[in-house]
Amino acid sequence: MADFRALVRQLPSGPFRNYSDIWLEVGFGQGEHLAAQARAHPDTLFIGCEPYIDGISRLLRTIDSEGIENILIHDDDAQILLDALPDASIGRLFLLFPDPWPKRRHYKRRFVSPTNLDRIARVLGDGAAFRFATDHAEYARWTLWHVVNHVALEWPAIRSGDWRHRARDWPETRYERKAVARGRTCTYLTFRRCTRAAETDNEVE
Repeated sequence: MADFRALVRQLPSGPFRNYSDIWLEVGFGQGEHLAAQARAHPDTLFIGCEPYIDGISRLLRTIDSEGIENILIHDDDAQILLDALPDASIGRLFLLFPDPWPKRRHYKRRFVSPTNLDRIARVLGDGAAFRFATDHAEYARWTLWHVVNHVALEWPAIRSGDWRHRARDWPETRYERKAVARGRTCTYLTFRRCTRAAETDNEVE
């Protein structure tokens, strides 16, 4: 773990200086979205965070069979990784179908929280995207409320299609496919990191 923290602190320089951008997926599950993005963007370095061995094993098999070379895997708590990353080092962050912890007494376990949004805002570069997806309507409302009330993040959606449909460059996940097959409605939210100057103005206001 110490070696990994030392490694990510070098971003985006050191051994990673030849990549044009760095994208992070928190909780990559079986890894199909992460692998698809890595294939589509070979000049981007991807960091995938997932503590469960089954998902890691599946992604490693995909990486090995397809010769994917632009993915790093963090197999521990995402908060550790976020705290180790340099400021403004991430160009895009994905949080796709996280556990909604639907019981009220478990809300404190949800990944979307003021503290974690502070972490996310710190590592995102100005204008960087934070993509979130869920098939749990209440968690979608929870996330939207917390993000739009965060001084450093904004929701630039204009029309309903912006959250009812995935963007064209947003690959489907295995979980999403199963949710749709069960008749569940998915919500796709794309947030944006405000510029540091705008954040300062918002704090003053």
